[in-house]
Amino acid sequence: MTQDTLIEVRDLAVEFVAGDQCQRVVEGISFDIKRGETLALVGESGSGKSVTAHSILRLLPYPLAQHPSGSIQYSGHDLLTLKEKTIRHIRGNRIAMIFQEPMTSLNPLHSIEKQINEVLGIHKGLTGKVASRRTLELLELVGIPEPHKRLKALPHELSGGQRQRVMIAMALANEPELLIADEPTTALDVTVQLKILELLKELQARLGMALLLISHDLNLVRRIAHRVCVMQQGRIVEQASCEELFRAPQHPYTRELLAAEPSGLPASNEVGPPLLEVDNLKVWFPIKKGLLRSTVDHVKAVDGIHFSLAQGQTLGIVGESGSGKSTLGLAILRLIASQGGIRFEGQQLDALSQQQVRPLRREMQVVFQDPFGSLSPRMSVSQIVGEGLRIHKIGSEQEQEQAIIEALKEVGLDPDTRHRYPHEFSGGQRQRIAIARALVLKPRLILLDEPTSALDRTVQRQVVELLRNLQRKYNLTYLFISHDLAVVKALSHQLMVIKHGQVVEQGDARPIFDAPQHPYTRQLLEAAFLAPASAE
Repeated sequence: MTQDTLIEVRDLAVEFVAGDQCQRVVEGISFDIKRGETLALVGESGSGKSVTAHSILRLLPYPLAQHPSGSIQYSGHDLLTLKEKTIRHIRGNRIAMIFQEPMTSLNPLHSIEKQINEVLGIHKGLTGKVASRRTLELLELVGIPEPHKRLKALPHELSGGQRQRVMIAMALANEPELLIADEPTTALDVTVQLKILELLKELQARLGMALLLISHDLNLVRRIAHRVCVMQQGRIVEQASCEELFRAPQHPYTRELLAAEPSGLPASNEVGPPLLEVDNLKVWFPIKKGLLRSTVDHVKAVDGIHFSLAQGQTLGIVGESGSGKSTLGLAILRLIASQGGIRFEGQQLDALSQQQVRPLRREMQVVFQDPFGSLSPRMSVSQIVGEGLRIHKIGSEQEQEQAIIEALKEVGLDPDTRHRYPHEFSGGQRQRIAIARALVLKPRLILLDEPTSALDRTVQRQVVELLRNLQRKYNLTYLFISHDLAVVKALSHQLMVIKHGQVVEQGDARPIFDAPQHPYTRQLLEAAFLAPASAE
């Protein structure tokens, strides 16, 4: 182990034992992390990235998890054989970790101050005003605006980006030598991702710490990493400097990952008459105060939006979290109250009652962001896909069963799996089930609300190809809501950029992507398609 090597992993294996079953999930992993460098572990979900990183801090569910071979050397000790008391001193102190989802990692009942103070108290023995002063310094360090006002805030009172900054502040509280960042920007908007990325680079340079980055986002890795390990099915298939790996990837799987960025042009269907027309649509939520709960102001989630969308076309709706994208989609489908005109096939939806809208729902379907959350765990795939057929009383039982089989075939799933349950499928397969559920009713319009955000790039590309093929075949019309501009670019004919509930730019997608006019649109595109930063 050389003097500049901080962590040395050799021949690491991990297996999970359940009864008589033993599953090897990591096999023969070896790599070094040097002081002050950024090493990225990349690969698709299930490749073993997180399991490998969690092994460094012994955060796996032992004794169900075992290490049949391997060592992880740090400061002359094998972390895998240290006593629990010793590893607890290292964990969060010398080696810290940022988890993927800050909302589930932070205690919802405790203030930000209390949670950071806890870390300082355990490892540094700081309490009272001394700990609070240090907490304030840390919040300033990670760029939380007006940090003195945020000390008493609960996690749900902060934005996603601010919560991630709090997680970084907690991880940096004891000035660790190594920071492990497990998918630190997956759930964040592109502009917030860029800010978090720049923050990590700045803090790394200032504190001289090493960074182990776990990610499936190669665009992000390219901007920050010095070296990259590519993992597939529990093994490292390629290891190289970041510059060399992106310039001349050697392994076929690495080349597949690099080619997985959604690309191509939207489906070239014949443009039909307007299917959906929206005129001055508003969704205002009242702010009530006082004893009588009188309305003092409004949150203008959607504020005066107009557009017309032709049959067979895709309107991409982009903007940061909280911009009003999803609220707009829900209002168009009459799932939340709104003001303004909504015409579908010339019929004025805003003038209809919910009961009158119900028969039209088979023509307007929706695919949600999180397929696991939107599919009932108690229903089989056949029941999930066929639910709409039963509700709208379409066909006999035999005809419904045949329609379910055809819908599953359309989305590339084996119909023989229709009696299984959602938890038995991968994330990409679950999203295909959600698309089949929408498709089985043969709708004219499908609202797709962040349908690829939780998926790996290779799976995203497959889903984008599937949506394009289905649109081409059935002349479908899509409302595509996303903050992932690479996916939006590959699917959208029209583009609408929303900020604070208002449209800042809209029109044909290609000219906007090529030459955006509004500063906010330029900011979004620069964050999404920024050229790689040089790793020093």
